[in-house]
Amino acid sequence: MYRFLLTPRWWGINVFVLLAIPFCIFMGSWQLSRFEARVQDHRAAGEQAAAARTEAARPLARLLPVSTETSGKQATATGRYGKQLLVPGRELDGERGFYVLTLLRIDGGKALPVVRGWLPGNADPAKAPAAPTGEVTVTGALQASESPGSNGVTAAGGLPAGQTGAISSASLVNLVPYEVYDAWITLAKADSGMRAVPATAPQGTGLDLKAFQNLGYTGEWFVFAGFVVFMWFRLLRREAEFARDAELGLVPDHDEEEATVTEATAEAEATIEAEATTEATDQTGAAGAADAPQDAGNIPVR
Repeated sequence: MYRFLLTPRWWGINVFVLLAIPFCIFMGSWQLSRFEARVQDHRAAGEQAAAARTEAARPLARLLPVSTETSGKQATATGRYGKQLLVPGRELDGERGFYVLTLLRIDGGKALPVVRGWLPGNADPAKAPAAPTGEVTVTGALQASESPGSNGVTAAGGLPAGQTGAISSASLVNLVPYEVYDAWITLAKADSGMRAVPATAPQGTGLDLKAFQNLGYTGEWFVFAGFVVFMWFRLLRREAEFARDAELGLVPDHDEEEATVTEATAEAEATIEAEATTEATDQTGAAGAADAPQDAGNIPVR
């Protein structure tokens, strides 16, 4: 009754199943490994941030450029405060407010953005205390330039004069008349009654949407493997019933039966191919963030 398994059509079906199941399992395991790697990065970033708070501060030049290893480290720099800006729409402990950002001119040349603290309410220059005069030495957690979508950063423009939406060299270079470091620090102790802004983990080292997207893909690939097995069993049963009916003289239209088998096989192939294409597109779209580990993340580290 199962001699039909030796026909060319069923050879093709069986080869497809034998290739599709290992492929789905491999892709599911790969996505699971990516999720586990992100979990490990998240844990390592938390441990690094905790250790950084107790480490001795090092000169800024020794920690640049900012990377996943140096982000959050205590840096020290000496210079004179220059232009002051406000960064609106920033939350701290669930309360909405703004950062007070002042450019520190180092050796009278390049400027380092320094977040001197956070204040509640709408961004108002009258609320922001003036920066200390004369030469100062600051100490705080080193951070990478922000990018839209991280830590509440918005790409919206149209802000009033004296405000910036992101703390990044690309944004600040248009607002100040001097060169800006591609980094910034947040003071360990805020100035003049403001609240200190905690450092954040580097982008791509937390349990963000991309991490859970990897976990979702893991489940999908394993479901597809089960779907292939189910469809193979379903086709096998239908073909066996057809063979049994043929032996009893109750033979349906064989062309219709063959069309059903072919359609089911094509559906399984198309489903797996479409998922692989979608996943490849998502991974390509995330490549930019992976290549820029210096961007600030969106996971606050207290």
